[in-house]
Amino acid sequence: MLTKQEILDTLPNFYGTENYYRWSPVFKNFLLTDGAKYLAESADAYWLVDLFASYLQAYKGEGFAVLYLKVKDGKATAQIEDGNVLKKQKIEYTDFPLDQIVLYCCPQADQFVLMLPSEY
Repeated sequence: MLTKQEILDTLPNFYGTENYYRWSPVFKNFLLTDGAKYLAESADAYWLVDLFASYLQAYKGEGFAVLYLKVKDGKATAQIEDGNVLKKQKIEYTDFPLDQIVLYCCPQADQFVLMLPSEY
């Protein structure tokens, strides 16, 4: 896992994406951009992508969904919204290095693309 400062220094460098990465055999219709993949790898946050993907499997919304993660004292709150709160979950323990992160997920044909806000 990279340090908080290393991640914060690198995240602003992601604009758009050059590649899309299939996330998992479990979530076959879920793709990551370069920035989202970087975040998952550098912060050991594969669990965060799984959390977002698991809730979006049944999502039928027209627009995009937003994941807000706020971390304090080793605990976190994740909230997924599409203009309305779709899901809110308390996470009793996390070592996620950032105090907060926002991720977007856009439907694209029969797939979902998870990205950093700067990649939208």
